[in-house]
Amino acid sequence: MPYTITKIETTPNPNARKLIVEPSPGAIRSYFKSADAANDPLGSALFGIDGITNVLIHTKFISVCVEPGTSWKSITKAIESVLAQST
Repeated sequence: MPYTITKIETTPNPNARKLIVEPSPGAIRSYFKSADAANDPLGSALFGIDGITNVLIHTKFISVCVEPGTSWKSITKAIESVLAQST
């Protein structure tokens, strides 16, 4: 199911962003490496973006952390693309 980012919030961690999305991404799950997300199409797709280090999928948002020094402008475009193509 495609997702739309309705709001992006900063967090105390400069390497993390909270992405408020619609519709709900479902059950809560958290991944700290891509292998952990292998059975989750959304988590796996997000780890396919260079620079993403961990993913939290919550009932109303998705939070991602990136490697220090990663450009949020470029990573946000890649995340939007992945979410728009999610099935």
